[in-house]
Amino acid sequence: MTVHGLTLDIVQMVLVTIVAAATPLMIAALGELVAERAGVLNLGVEGMMVLGAAAGFAVAVETGSTFVGAVAGAGAGLALSALFGLLTVVLSANQVASGLAMTILGLGLSGLVGASYVGLKRDPAPHLALPGLTDLPGLGRLLFGQDGFVYLAFALAAGVSWFLWRTRAGLILRAIGDDHTATHALGLQVRRVRFRAVLFGGACAGLAGAYLSLSYTPFWAPAMTAGRGWIALALVVFASWRPFRVLAGALLFGGATVLQLNAQAAGLGLPGQALSALPYLATILALVLLSLGRRRGGSLAPAALGRVFTPHR
Repeated sequence: MTVHGLTLDIVQMVLVTIVAAATPLMIAALGELVAERAGVLNLGVEGMMVLGAAAGFAVAVETGSTFVGAVAGAGAGLALSALFGLLTVVLSANQVASGLAMTILGLGLSGLVGASYVGLKRDPAPHLALPGLTDLPGLGRLLFGQDGFVYLAFALAAGVSWFLWRTRAGLILRAIGDDHTATHALGLQVRRVRFRAVLFGGACAGLAGAYLSLSYTPFWAPAMTAGRGWIALALVVFASWRPFRVLAGALLFGGATVLQLNAQAAGLGLPGQALSALPYLATILALVLLSLGRRRGGSLAPAALGRVFTPHR
């Protein structure tokens, strides 16, 4: 193999690793973006992710099917988000307090569900293999050798973007997120739209967690999401509530994660804890720079985000 070919393979390996680290963030953040566009702030993403990871791994081990495990992970996140939606959308409870409660509940339930599976390992989700394409130098594995979760994440970004800006239902959802009082006066079903958006966000969070335990690791360990749910929340802000910008932010965090791992492997003499904090510091720095750049332009957040809607009868 030539030096040039070796360099391409190294670059490709790094890019594949970055995309793998970014995938759960993409999926979870895109789901949260839809919920926030509808005006609901869901701080329970972390709990839904970790519960999805536990349920997905447990079901995959018992059934021997990665697909069934992924569906179970999404279902676990959806079930927890249904409880969150009941509290915040139907009963008009405080969204911040309810979201934090969902995170605590999800962490507890995940420990219960995954108690019998700690330390077990299984084969990771299968990767695409196209003869003649996957083995292409430089970009073969990156474009034609990923697992289904990765392709789903990019397809989800395109689908969410199309839905929000190309469909009447997406226009209604965005209008509700900007002014729920006016849209209710026009006869739109504010609570129904918000509840569905919350369910979608929860299912995405659970699926993102299932990716961690079924493909990225693949094993189950308590609290294995390691704060990724909180990063997904920050990415929505970083992306200005735009789906394709979510992909860029997730790849930025994935790059910081890979840099941290490589720095530890290189033995730079820095404390391991400091290096582990690098991805989160990179995300905070990006959010600060973005906020400074927007100071004159005002907030791009949905105007009704986080505000409780109580219809007047």
